[in-house]
Amino acid sequence: MTTQNEAADSRMPRWRNRIIALLVAAVVLVASYFLLAAFIPRWWAQRIADLAQGSFAKGIGWGLTFGTLCTAVPLVLVLIATLVWRRRYGRYLAAVSAAAAVATAIPNLMTLTIVRGDGNGAHAGQRILDVDAPGFRGAAAVGAVVAAVVVLGAGFLATRWRIRRRRTEVPQLST
Repeated sequence: MTTQNEAADSRMPRWRNRIIALLVAAVVLVASYFLLAAFIPRWWAQRIADLAQGSFAKGIGWGLTFGTLCTAVPLVLVLIATLVWRRRYGRYLAAVSAAAAVATAIPNLMTLTIVRGDGNGAHAGQRILDVDAPGFRGAAAVGAVVAAVVVLGAGFLATRWRIRRRRTEVPQLST
């Protein structure tokens, strides 16, 4: 039979190991952030520059495409996640939908790191986009705003229609 002191001693290494693991994870996350903050904006700007090839029309076209799709699709996926949350297997489907929403929003988030970032990688990305993909940043912003307005407006109208339909339904009397 174990005594209370032995039980307390057996728990101490587990807590110590957890604390050490959390500290190591925090150090890895911080180091990853600094490495990626220097790499991602430059890399993403080069990928967009390869697509636009220095053309205003292509830069604007790709900006509208990425801005619209990478905003509309995540918003629709989040809407789906909220609708299936309470159904059978809903939490699983909601988690998959939310993960897919984050994954499809990544191009807009990478563009945002270039536009709003203040590090050397972000400034290099801005210069690359200015020269090799002119119009991309502004078009991506316009596409994102238009997509958000359309999807949120459609969601509002669908919700309003559903509420109105429920109010007008006449209950059936069973005989």
